[in-house]
Amino acid sequence: MTILVTRPSPSGEQLVSRLRALGRVAYHAPLIDFAPGADLPRLASALQGLHADDLVFVLSQNAVNYADSVMGRAGFTWPAQAAYYAIGRSTALALHRITSLPVDYPHEREISETLLLLPALQKLTGKQALILRGNGGRELLGETLRERGANVSYYECYQRSPVHYDGAEQSAHWQRVGIDTLVVTSGEMLQQLYTLVPDYYRSLWLLRCRLVVVSERLATLARELGWSSIRVAENADNDALLRALQ
Repeated sequence: MTILVTRPSPSGEQLVSRLRALGRVAYHAPLIDFAPGADLPRLASALQGLHADDLVFVLSQNAVNYADSVMGRAGFTWPAQAAYYAIGRSTALALHRITSLPVDYPHEREISETLLLLPALQKLTGKQALILRGNGGRELLGETLRERGANVSYYECYQRSPVHYDGAEQSAHWQRVGIDTLVVTSGEMLQQLYTLVPDYYRSLWLLRCRLVVVSERLATLARELGWSSIRVAENADNDALLRALQ
């Protein structure tokens, strides 16, 4: 098995290092990069304006890191009166390490659907809900919170932008080194990889690779694009991906 990890730095590099330490052949080719988001300048004051039992949802570790850098520069601490939620365990731990505050998260699938099953999120009338995320993304969380009575505001903490490769050159290289397993952690990156690889390499190599993804939603997209060998990791952190790659 020769593995291509497409998740961004630093998580992608960390996964490759762990795979190599286990004796696996693995390469890193991040498909997206990050930059500060457009809403960071107004985030600190929004967090400071929260009242008791208002809600903060953090959808990735990148959102945690970019938001915390702004809070630090503004001389603010994360408000203790708010209730904090994360999309998964790794993001929750990242926020807890920074704030020392309790952060709830779904203990099964790390997706919005599972997060929304938490008992405390069923009746939200009159509460403010801040969603800290990257540019774009799914609207399910915000739409459902609004339906349950919350006043929802999105804050773009970071921007994702594609990393540009020469598709034909990169595809030839990946096939030459024997890549037969792909790790892809978002629909955006899966579509980008599919588009990057020219038709010839797509049919001859790409769609014949084993694909490891992080949700059933991603697996469905992969099947629609033409993959047949797909494994779904338990969640999106590197521990789960390592288990899926056994």
